[in-house]
Amino acid sequence: MPRHPAGNRLSQPRCSAPPGTGRTHPQPEEVPLDIAGSIRAALVEAQAALQALCEDADTLAALERAGLALADTFRRGGRVFSCGNGGSMCDAMHFAEELSGRFRDDRDPLPAAAISDPGHLSCVGNDYGYAQVFSRYIAAHARAGDALLAISTSGRSENVLQAARTARERGVLVIAMTGQRNSPLSELAGIELATPAGRYADRVQELHIKMIHILIELTERQLFPASYR
Repeated sequence: MPRHPAGNRLSQPRCSAPPGTGRTHPQPEEVPLDIAGSIRAALVEAQAALQALCEDADTLAALERAGLALADTFRRGGRVFSCGNGGSMCDAMHFAEELSGRFRDDRDPLPAAAISDPGHLSCVGNDYGYAQVFSRYIAAHARAGDALLAISTSGRSENVLQAARTARERGVLVIAMTGQRNSPLSELAGIELATPAGRYADRVQELHIKMIHILIELTERQLFPASYR
């Protein structure tokens, strides 16, 4: 086959749409963005929410009662459960694993479990509805003298409310962790830990993880005092 002379190679055709028919990508409107300012504003807002919690005598007193109650539950051979949705489920899991696993130093494991098993959640959600995924677990596993940390930033999550009702019926202490005072969940709780912190759940959840770590520390200080000497 004859070769094309150098400089006379066949050019590759270029695909182009006829004028007026091609697709165009809209250019985003340029909006000035102060990245550094946004970072500082977020931290200042979080700082203000934490300061408000530090000055909330009622919530601090409730946090103390909750820490005492959790240690007493374990001391008497009880178990502690936790539940929540979305980010609150992650907090519930974080709470339980640092009790059954490890928080700071080595010590004996504590019987705590988050209601987060996918098999249980999908089974109950499919057969009974998502509103019962936590309450069915409490009905199956919890006994009088146990405790439930029920987490809902709104204080209105129906499946968390049903879990709290079932827990109360069985003599299980309900500790409600919410972002709204006097919420429906608060009314079902033996101890209310409320942290109002603005319009959105993220600030509330930041305070929730602070309280969760404090609850674990208070529990350890009572049951494993040698770890804090």
